[in-house]
Amino acid sequence: MGASLYEPINVYKALAPDIGIVDGPLEYLTVGGIRLPLPFTTRMTVVRLSNGDLFLHSPIKFDENLAKELRGLGRVRHLVSPNQFHYAHIGEWARAFPETIAWASPRVRRRARARHVDVEFTRDLDVTAPEEWRRDIDQFLFPGGYFKEFIFFHKDSRTLILTDTIINIELEKIAEPWRTVTRLTGMHHPHGQIFFGMRLPLLAQRRKANAAIGKIQSWRPQRIVLSHGRYFDADAHKVVQRIFGAPATR
Repeated sequence: MGASLYEPINVYKALAPDIGIVDGPLEYLTVGGIRLPLPFTTRMTVVRLSNGDLFLHSPIKFDENLAKELRGLGRVRHLVSPNQFHYAHIGEWARAFPETIAWASPRVRRRARARHVDVEFTRDLDVTAPEEWRRDIDQFLFPGGYFKEFIFFHKDSRTLILTDTIINIELEKIAEPWRTVTRLTGMHHPHGQIFFGMRLPLLAQRRKANAAIGKIQSWRPQRIVLSHGRYFDADAHKVVQRIFGAPATR
């Protein structure tokens, strides 16, 4: 049951000035300590801040050649876990770059301990962006119950940086039976949708959901980068309107 990579992997791909992505190797979903035969692609977003520091969102598996390339872009400084499921490789990057700050999302410390993952988080993400990157990046906590995550917005390039909030799998890149399952969930290119695990919690948290949707719409993104599937490099406002609609009025 295979999946196709977004080649080339472990290579920085610029999207706009001071922002790019790195597509990584396949990972496998693990449930209850059992690895399922469900491969999925990985992606890290890299932002070069105004002071030359690098912000690594959802770091992929460490690769020495990639690390050398990033050193040429700036100082690797911020390792960001946007949700409790995207953290496993932060420890690898922190050991290679001891001067980094590892940023924790809600519940991620507990999850790392339960899975015996060697990672030490330095700081906690908050609803408002910290001083270290607020000039360049805004952020907000997107609700979703157990699956909530921090979302980010790179101001200069007007790029919305997501993890699992939107999933846009290219069906031709995955094998059966996962292709059929993905089609049924609606989380496939070119349609893309909110991760199915978030949908019910969003209905139960309408006030928080409306605030998050309003924040995204106020940013007016031009592109949307996400961790799983094809990212949206154009017409992001249409994607936002289609997926989120307008915040409900009271």
